Amino acid sequence: MRSEFIFTSESVSEGHPDKVSDQISDAIVDLFLSKDPEARIACETLTTTQLVALAGEIRCKGVYENGEWAPGALDEIEKTVRETVKKIGYEQEGFHWETLTFENHLHGQSAHIAQGVDAAGNKDEGAGDQGIMFGYAIDDTPDLMPATLYYSHNILQRMAADRHSGAAPFLEPDAKSQVTLRYKDGKPVACTAVVVSTQHAPGYDKGEKEAELKAYVKKVIGDVIPAELLSDKTEYHLNPTGSFEIGGPDGDAGLTGRKIIVDTYGGAAPHGGGAFSGKDPTKVDRSAAYITRYLAKNIVAAKLAKRCTIQLAYAIGVSKPLSLYVDTHGTCADGVTDEKIEEAIGKIEKLGGLTPRAIRTHLGLNKPIYAATAAYGHFGRTAEGDYFPWERTDLVEDLKAAIA
Repeated sequence: MRSEFIFTSESVSEGHPDKVSDQISDAIVDLFLSKDPEARIACETLTTTQLVALAGEIRCKGVYENGEWAPGALDEIEKTVRETVKKIGYEQEGFHWETLTFENHLHGQSAHIAQGVDAAGNKDEGAGDQGIMFGYAIDDTPDLMPATLYYSHNILQRMAADRHSGAAPFLEPDAKSQVTLRYKDGKPVACTAVVVSTQHAPGYDKGEKEAELKAYVKKVIGDVIPAELLSDKTEYHLNPTGSFEIGGPDGDAGLTGRKIIVDTYGGAAPHGGGAFSGKDPTKVDRSAAYITRYLAKNIVAAKLAKRCTIQLAYAIGVSKPLSLYVDTHGTCADGVTDEKIEEAIGKIEKLGGLTPRAIRTHLGLNKPIYAATAAYGHFGRTAEGDYFPWERTDLVEDLKAAIA
């Protein structure tokens, strides 16, 4: 890593059109997993002006079997979609939860995919697809996430909370943020620029109302980013294009899986390419990305390294991972090497060889826990109950023992 550099990450709010699509897709995942923990779901969502359309493949006991929908299933799917849009807060002429047109094009899972994934006889459950997945952790923040993304997410989460509570009634759901930090010797030392664009109520693009909106956003930035990083040299770009009344799916079409860098590490680490939202946990795009984050976070939490990237690779229908790669970027603790960490991971029996079934079992992924992941990042969140289990640091002592 260079001794001094400038780095930027962005985030988008729950009302961003792509994030609306992600949240709908994951609400459908949760709906089906609540009916059948072994359900198979690959749900893509398109959102645009007054329209939500679902497409993809499913298999779910009691909901869709033998090519037929169970009585009431289609109504429950539509209800879930409308409730998701309502929860986000869209009640606009161009996109309203109650009056939008809904289309459902979900169909049964391909039998050829199913035969590769399902366990049968002596064959263990295989990966739901081929691919490579990356996990990352760094000691920038208490959540062991890149600081640029951490602050970008937190700015928008704070604004959304104020919008929902009524503390900032001039805000509308769509928003984006971007934070640029200067790093020195691997640590953030200054915030050089912040960009926030937020959809707003009519009239908040000029005069006193515009000043009120910008003062509010600047205060949120000051509350989120540590004071020692901000200075009179920090550049603020607040609604730099001017008016932002038309937003969300009415302003731009949304699709599931178009914000994968926002979902992960803000560009500070590699991404395998596969999106997470809309997929059940047999899809290693999702579950293996969660276990690699879990491993990387526990390695940094155990102080075996200050920064860690992990890669896993799978073949569709094959249970055993093809490869495991650890890179601590030269930040290993004394006496620890990347190779030793790789060996230690292999020794931990509870990880079950990192097969898809072992990952789902260890992290408890066959539960309706995914709608909560679909905005403000899948990582750096608080592990609580069944939610965000990949953020737990309960593997620290196992890793230390395996290294020893």
